[in-house]
Amino acid sequence: MRIIGIDPGIAIVGFGIIDIKGQKMSAVSYGAITTPAHTPMGERLLTIQDNLLTLLDHHQPDVCGIEELYFSKNVKTAMQVSHARGVIVCAMESRKIPTYNYSPTSVKSAIIGHGGAEKQQVQFMTKELLQLKKVPKPDDVADALAIAICHHHSVKYK
Repeated sequence: MRIIGIDPGIAIVGFGIIDIKGQKMSAVSYGAITTPAHTPMGERLLTIQDNLLTLLDHHQPDVCGIEELYFSKNVKTAMQVSHARGVIVCAMESRKIPTYNYSPTSVKSAIIGHGGAEKQQVQFMTKELLQLKKVPKPDDVADALAIAICHHHSVKYK
């Protein structure tokens, strides 16, 4: 099974693609789709969509895990991220990739064992689980890989 994890954003969309073969989990590809500040919103959303569709067509994931938005004190930022998240969900739907939502707390629980884990703990454990040489940067990329792992842990016992 090939899983893509997505950490949505308007400036940075983190993605992480992992393969599951038996008991083995391995990173296939990871990185970030970025959009420049002060670029019109429509142009930023189109950049996210175009880059994501290219990524999906190249790697052909079976399923997607995406982080849910959590309440933000900055409503403007929350709205921008929700626009990006909508584009991401539509891109997945256009390629018929089932999408599952995970809260930050559920991702932490899946990786560390409790929802109150520190970000650095999650990143370190993600690196260890995927046998990476270092924690992927920026943080959004490591988070996306953790979301993919979370999806794997959430469905493998069903």
